[in-house]
Amino acid sequence: MFERVLISTDFADGLHRLAHFVSSLGLAGIKQIVFLHVVPIWEKGAIPRVDTENIEAAQTRLAAAVGDNNSNVEVKIEVQSGKPVEKILKVAQNNQSELIILGSQSRSLFTEKLVGSTMSDLSHQTKIPLLVLRPQLISAYTSEELTLRCQHLFRSLLLPYNDNQSANYLVKKVKQLAEKQPGKFLQKCQLSWVIDNSGRQERPPKILPQQAQATLSQIKADLEGVNLQVKTEVREGNPVNQILETAFMADISAIAVSSETIGKLQEWLISSFAGEILRQSWYPVIFFPFPGS
Repeated sequence: MFERVLISTDFADGLHRLAHFVSSLGLAGIKQIVFLHVVPIWEKGAIPRVDTENIEAAQTRLAAAVGDNNSNVEVKIEVQSGKPVEKILKVAQNNQSELIILGSQSRSLFTEKLVGSTMSDLSHQTKIPLLVLRPQLISAYTSEELTLRCQHLFRSLLLPYNDNQSANYLVKKVKQLAEKQPGKFLQKCQLSWVIDNSGRQERPPKILPQQAQATLSQIKADLEGVNLQVKTEVREGNPVNQILETAFMADISAIAVSSETIGKLQEWLISSFAGEILRQSWYPVIFFPFPGS
């Protein structure tokens, strides 16, 4: 599904553990992995300078974790000094990465505005999909569990859908990835349409459950045409809460989302559905940047 991947770790997120599972990631279709750690500029003195001591320590730590790579996956280690978002974007571009994997703590929109977030800043700036993992999730897995998780990183996706531009773009991207994949790395999708009745009920409602189901059935047939197993469901309620509840019971590897507003002024005024899923979900989330956003 994704063959060239950048894994950005600050060591506190636990993503450096993935260096022990390169061969398992190869079974998920990955052919190149770049492990990146960004060391902040040393600013305690009168003149900011590169922190060579921490750069060398990070290089040694990542090299030891990767060890002797006997798999068919090409592995690179990059340790750079500077601002994380700038370096992540530059290294991803230089290596033609198709996916950026990073860790991010669950937080509110207010906290994100107050203290900032690498995940948030990247989602505003990148054109490359992001896979966001919670540090607690990675740290809780045993080696046996993480081996299986890495092998099935993209096997089953939950696709929230409501027939808007970003939802249709999401389905389009997933279909394209399924069409071009050389193996059966992406096997299943679950389409979930949540009719939002969390606010004041409209009279008549914008769409009826049976209309939503009819639309999902058409999309299901389209995705089944590229050899995906597809389930559909229609729910009513708060979209974020209902999608997270669906994820509890569905056999998924990740929730996939896109957004027309991330990176725009309205996202800072009223958070989008995708923005809240990125902030709240304990499940892995794949974010597909919307063109032009």
